[in-house]
Amino acid sequence: MTVTVLVADDNPVVRAGLRTLLNTDAALRVVAEAPDGRTAVNLTEYHRPDVVLLDVRMPVIDGLTALPHLVRLAPVLMLTYSGESEIVREALRLGAGGYLVHGEFTPEELRTAVHDVSAGRAHFTPTAASAVLGMVRGATAHGGARPTVSTSLRSSERPSQLQPNVARYGLSVREGEVMDLIASGLSNRQIADTCFISEKTVKNHINRIFAKLHARSRSEAIAAWLGTRGVRGTPGAGRTS
Repeated sequence: MTVTVLVADDNPVVRAGLRTLLNTDAALRVVAEAPDGRTAVNLTEYHRPDVVLLDVRMPVIDGLTALPHLVRLAPVLMLTYSGESEIVREALRLGAGGYLVHGEFTPEELRTAVHDVSAGRAHFTPTAASAVLGMVRGATAHGGARPTVSTSLRSSERPSQLQPNVARYGLSVREGEVMDLIASGLSNRQIADTCFISEKTVKNHINRIFAKLHARSRSEAIAAWLGTRGVRGTPGAGRTS
């Protein structure tokens, strides 16, 4: 199945580069390009792509202003040079399904992120992941509820949310944070960098999380965490791949 993509960026060189990178994957196809937010909304309504790649700073209508309109039409993956925590958090609040900062990903990681967001799995580069963790830690430090992070899905579905349920599964606070980041699409290395711990420690946390969630894989753990399946009757093996 081919994933169709709309690229919205005011820089024509960036748009051309992204088209070239994405079209090297036979399962991806760029169907339209937009130089501003208003055009992005209009073209998304017309083409109904599987994913919109959206810059933040654009003329006419900027990315954050266009975002609430776009997420009603297609999953949106922010792809921008803007890595400020406030912008990342606002994009997530408005429904972005992931956030990539230029210079923090390889071409293959970009293609993977597009596939992930198309499938409803959030994806973040390190700067954005740090902002997500800051949201979690900030809420915990002030005794408030954990923030929800929207993951944009297809227009026929409501955006899912990362709704941590530490008490239900008996996870520690740290395990809850790690599970949040797993559900956000981060790799073990990205989780380690975000939490300032070693990859070995991350793997140990994941093994315990899998056991408590009765999950045999990341996808099963995420499904349980997001409430899209019931708790399994018997624990599975704690694979970390």
